Amino acid sequence: MTSRHDTAAPPAKGGAAPGRPPAGDAAEAERKRARLSRRWQRDMRWSPYAFISPFFLLFLAFGLFPLIYTGWASLHTVELTAPTDMTWVGLRNYTRIFDDEFFWNAARNTLTIGIISTVPQLLMAMGIAHILNYKLRGSTFYRVAMLAPYATSIAAASLVFVLLFGRDYGMINWVLNLVGIDNVDWQNEHWASQFAVSSIIIWRWTGYNALIYLAAMQAIPQDLYESAALDGASRWRQFVHVTLPSLRPTILFTVVVSTIGASQVFGEPLLFDANKGASGGSQHQFQTLGLYLYEQGWINQHLGRASAIAWTMFLILIVIGLVNSLISRRLRASS
Repeated sequence: MTSRHDTAAPPAKGGAAPGRPPAGDAAEAERKRARLSRRWQRDMRWSPYAFISPFFLLFLAFGLFPLIYTGWASLHTVELTAPTDMTWVGLRNYTRIFDDEFFWNAARNTLTIGIISTVPQLLMAMGIAHILNYKLRGSTFYRVAMLAPYATSIAAASLVFVLLFGRDYGMINWVLNLVGIDNVDWQNEHWASQFAVSSIIIWRWTGYNALIYLAAMQAIPQDLYESAALDGASRWRQFVHVTLPSLRPTILFTVVVSTIGASQVFGEPLLFDANKGASGGSQHQFQTLGLYLYEQGWINQHLGRASAIAWTMFLILIVIGLVNSLISRRLRASS
């Protein structure tokens, strides 16, 4: 009779245990796992940089390089007809700005147009957002309609407003004539032209800011309004004592962004009087810093002076940013 030990299978040739891969195959598999591990580590380490590299490449080509080049050109006398022929003048282009009455005229116009357009714009946006914050029928339609002016081309909007503010056949003067007011020369009078340009900016950006305020209002906890209502606060008091304090960061954000946008106004005044172009009216009455920069660089072909103006505007924006940071810190400290 044969025992169980007699029927056992003989050991594999070479002494290897049955069912185990040869030593060479195990080493090869281990090397493959090591290569895959290193490849995975490299992928995890460098893939994020590859994903964001297109932005930085575009920023270097169209952001950083023009910034550095204009900074270098602002220290030279250089003309548009010969951009490679530069003569070193140091800070002369900057010192000339302080004696340039046209620059200060453009700066004053930029300030007044910015105030006339920004203050009513944000107040109207706040009111519209407060109304849209309530449950209204067709609220989605109204929210989309608020963005329609923002999506409209600046050129198209400006041309429509030029027709509205026409001196002889404009609709605005027609309405004024109905109440006994004579025609207003919107393009040639100082304050009238600035008001007309500001109206284009107000029309275009009010809805955009209203949606920002609306999003911030909807993030306010309803418990605050319920507590205020239980204390007997009216809708107006709820708005003053609950909504406005909660919107302080958002209001500061919109003020800063609107201020920066107002300092860079270009398309609206350029197209409002196409016959005068970058001069901003017959007496430069609505020429902004953006228009003056364009006039110096592309019409008068003084690239050095235009670069100095651009860097001056950049420094102004830096000051605005620092003021914004200071105010933000104080608001956080007081809250």
